[in-house]
Amino acid sequence: MDAKSTHFTVMPGEWHQLGACFDGEGTNFALFSAHAERVELCLFDETGSVEIARIELPEYTNEVWHGYLPAVKPGQLYGYRVHGPYDPERGHRFNPNKLVLDPYARDLVGDFAWSKAHFGYDLDAEEKDLSFNDLDSAPCSPKCRVVDSAESRLYNGFNRIPWAETIVYETHVKGFTKLNPAIPEELRGTFEGLGHKAAVDYVKSLGITSIELLPVHAFPDDSHLMDKGLHNFWGYNTIGFFSPASRYYGPQGLAGFRDMVRAFHDAGIEVILDVVYNHTAEGNELGPTLSFKGIDNFSYYRTLPDNHRYYINDTGTGNTVNTSHPRVLQMVMDSLRYWAEEMHVDGFRFDLGTILGREPEGFDQRGGFFDAVTQDPVLSKVKLIGEPWDIGPGGYQVGGFPPGWAEWNDKYRDSTREYWLNADNTSQDFAARLLGSGDIYDLRGRRPWASVNFITAHDGFTLNDLVSYDQKHNDANGEDNRDGHDHNRSHNYGHEGPTDDAEINAIRDRQKRNFLATLFFSHGTPMLLAGDELGRSQMGNNNGYCQDSEISWLHWDNLPETCEELREFSRRLIALRKAQPLLRRANWRDGMIIDWYNVDGGRQENEHWVEGNPLALKLLRPDLEGEHDVWPEILLLFNPIAEDIDFALPDTGGGSWQLELTTFDTDRRGDVAEEGHTFRLQARSLALFRRA
Repeated sequence: MDAKSTHFTVMPGEWHQLGACFDGEGTNFALFSAHAERVELCLFDETGSVEIARIELPEYTNEVWHGYLPAVKPGQLYGYRVHGPYDPERGHRFNPNKLVLDPYARDLVGDFAWSKAHFGYDLDAEEKDLSFNDLDSAPCSPKCRVVDSAESRLYNGFNRIPWAETIVYETHVKGFTKLNPAIPEELRGTFEGLGHKAAVDYVKSLGITSIELLPVHAFPDDSHLMDKGLHNFWGYNTIGFFSPASRYYGPQGLAGFRDMVRAFHDAGIEVILDVVYNHTAEGNELGPTLSFKGIDNFSYYRTLPDNHRYYINDTGTGNTVNTSHPRVLQMVMDSLRYWAEEMHVDGFRFDLGTILGREPEGFDQRGGFFDAVTQDPVLSKVKLIGEPWDIGPGGYQVGGFPPGWAEWNDKYRDSTREYWLNADNTSQDFAARLLGSGDIYDLRGRRPWASVNFITAHDGFTLNDLVSYDQKHNDANGEDNRDGHDHNRSHNYGHEGPTDDAEINAIRDRQKRNFLATLFFSHGTPMLLAGDELGRSQMGNNNGYCQDSEISWLHWDNLPETCEELREFSRRLIALRKAQPLLRRANWRDGMIIDWYNVDGGRQENEHWVEGNPLALKLLRPDLEGEHDVWPEILLLFNPIAEDIDFALPDTGGGSWQLELTTFDTDRRGDVAEEGHTFRLQARSLALFRRA
């Protein structure tokens, strides 16, 4: 035992529960490492700058190093130094000169002050990562903090929203609050700011049921971004799967996260987290040693079978988390349960979710991770949303996730964008997306809600920019506009960016309404990008990952009248969707009768699908007849072309139709149109009718 540690008593402790667990009297420390030779627990003073004790964990049971310290209470700062072979070619990168973070740490204090000390190898050596670096990283690294989670167990929970009624609002803790004048200035950019009454009331006023937050797990700022004066804004670079990002802490610190969740729950709104279990911030073989790499690199990461020095990079970020290892899978499951049970969140959206289904032989929807979640009594009941792609072999898996999961459906995004551009031969695919993508999801008992429909998301153009720019404009990112997607299916309608041309602006505003109306009138689960209801612009930047700036923050003041009109239109659409079951189909077997018609009023035959894109859709649910204020039958007309069209309303013997909404004139409603007669639908617009 080190001389520093003589005043600390250490006992064997338990190996069953990993992390630093306070039991009311002392703290049990347990760390998994299958290949370590010994593990030292380092304790620091309250500033995190002075190491006050270094204690060797006395026991090693079932590949877990553990010890119990009766004197250690909540608030204690700590980290680990892990001893073992430094042999990169065999996959081992132990270096006890690096203070590594506990993978199970509930809270992190401080930031990384990037230096050469963070790397396990000598950056200046010719052999790079085969060399060894003995610089101590503790002075320039954050520390873990022991917490008492007893308070979180007092919460009674929340009745979650049924999937078929879910409306998701994707946003960012800081981006949503930073410029909001209704939130106290000291709370802007924090969890407490997002949980402030002004923020919660606004989300509720839209009719949103579920707010989805971009990553809030602890993540560092990438050193290469900091060199350019930029920061990691989105947060897809996790270093702690149990700890909230302290950059979003307000006066209440860690408790502010739980307070935020409870504020949304009190308003009847779910909280869903965007989580990144596919890779970590440690990068490839030339990346820093911050946690997992220095604890047991060979277990935590997938390495090349014929050369363990290098990593399998199915994520495109340098490394891939090895969920095929039982202890790594356990960490992911424990993390998810922690956020669901102790932090009370209602679901998860999994970044590059295909990675989690990868086994050594490839993607497997019955792989270990999916099986573990399916049988888990906690996680099987929360909302599970997969981003069903990665860059590895066979990585595109839209429709390939198992029952119980919803998926981001990029086919919906692409098809809807192409349809409203009036691209050739897009109507048939658009029709499938509009009706919940049954060609993809109607199998194995999956429901229409499995398709998470979106027009825009954090990655790509905002809705306003989708109709204002032909090209991306990412110069502020410092990569010479090389980053971000090039094929955006966008259009500027005659001028790149903002313009005073009234005709162009009228088309853009109408197209925004078309996209929003399509989104909320489609079967499946709609996801709205925060700010799209206000016409938010990123000035043509379609990759704001590094823009912790006014490019990415929502603007609330001095909005033009058209922004207010778009917000009210969005509220109207959401209210219609919530009121009318025909617009939010819950079950493929509900008896719904679906009929497609052409502009002449006849049924849409095979040849009509390739002749042009205008469509008429009639939906009928006979079982809804007689329900108060519920429509059993609706008619939707779509005109994506640049000229007005006279639609012959199909003669089905049902009588007349009453206009409820048109995207050309948002004030127009109540018109009665007779079957067999024509209705003029203006260029680039849609109309919704119900039976008169």
